[in-house]
Amino acid sequence: MSRVGKKPIQILKGATITVSDDNIVTVKGPLGELSRKLATDKISIAIEDGVLTMTRSSEDKQTRAFHGLYRQLIANMVKGVAEGFETKQELVGVGYRAEATNQQLKLSLGFSHDILFVLPKEVEVVTLSEKGKNPVIILKSHDNELLGLVAAKIRSFRSPEPYKGKGVRFVAEVVRRKASKSGK
Repeated sequence: MSRVGKKPIQILKGATITVSDDNIVTVKGPLGELSRKLATDKISIAIEDGVLTMTRSSEDKQTRAFHGLYRQLIANMVKGVAEGFETKQELVGVGYRAEATNQQLKLSLGFSHDILFVLPKEVEVVTLSEKGKNPVIILKSHDNELLGLVAAKIRSFRSPEPYKGKGVRFVAEVVRRKASKSGK
């Protein structure tokens, strides 16, 4: 029994949801528009009084898994178009820098060359550099899935290493540290 799938979704102010006959859910709001096709027709969606509920017609394992998954994906779509999502990453290391211009992010991560990363148009980027603190990259978008993919790609350029903790990490992420090798 999916506990996540049974929870109703409050439709936030400014968001509208439409469901087409071929199971395509479209959510529109002040920050943008998102749509997703449901992979199964065994899940039905009902919208009443600003609350969206999902029910399933079958109790097989795959349908139960889809029930909770699609409920959470639609809830993220509603929150994204109404409020938006934000992710913060920090660059830990001497000489590590980040610079944002338009939809390009220029990263200096200790390699012999700078990394130029072009962001999708749905993602906004802001960089903060204060003296004595690690540079911070702030990513904002209405699409939570795309935001996570972009943040993971930026982190993959220089993942935090376990000895000194240098690299690109999420703010408040705990990196497990190893003891260094002892000398002879």
